Amino acid sequence: MVLGLPPGDNMLVVSPHHDDDTLGAGGTIARLTADGIGVHVLAIYCHTHPGSDPGVRAAEFEAACNVLGVASHRTAWTDTAAAASPGAHLRELVTLIESGPEVSLRALRPSALLLPAAGSFHQDHQAVHTAGIAAARPSPHAPRIVLGYVGPEDAAWGQRTDARRPLAVDTSGLWETKAKALTCYGSQLREAPHPRSLATIRALDTAAGSFVGTEMAELLTVYRLVV
Repeated sequence: MVLGLPPGDNMLVVSPHHDDDTLGAGGTIARLTADGIGVHVLAIYCHTHPGSDPGVRAAEFEAACNVLGVASHRTAWTDTAAAASPGAHLRELVTLIESGPEVSLRALRPSALLLPAAGSFHQDHQAVHTAGIAAARPSPHAPRIVLGYVGPEDAAWGQRTDARRPLAVDTSGLWETKAKALTCYGSQLREAPHPRSLATIRALDTAAGSFVGTEMAELLTVYRLVV
């Protein structure tokens, strides 16, 4: 049983862009879906990447979600000026994560929320983290588990990324699934030794596994854990 979630339970995953969930927690998502957990991905899709093609990014996101076996996925900000500056629209972000249509805390009533961890060097991740923590404040639809994931660029470059990350999810045997999902993002992957290369991501997952005695793992930050 992963994270104490029984089959049929739900988790909401919030991704600032159309790849962050897979980059930071693709193995965790694959393990949850394999165990019968309904994983629902909300991609904010902040438009701060120069030259990013929305159509290409949406198709990559669709393909990766299919590989990971998520129950549902939604792209929220496809035609709004707020997407260019999410930090200036925190109220809208909080409302979106808390009570947006179809894929939100109020709509799904999930037991767990997975969002970008605090301390990212990327301003979009910072905004989504802040909004997600606010959306998960105590309420009738608040999740009992709130966790943060760290992307490979934060692991390599971020000086302020939350290093406590006490929770390790064993992702042994799931690398092929995660790698297949990652390769869906052909416009975003880079050649080694870039942090967003398959080789570097595999090395990071292997190193995380060595900390806890498994073949591979993903390290998550705990913000709330009610058992």
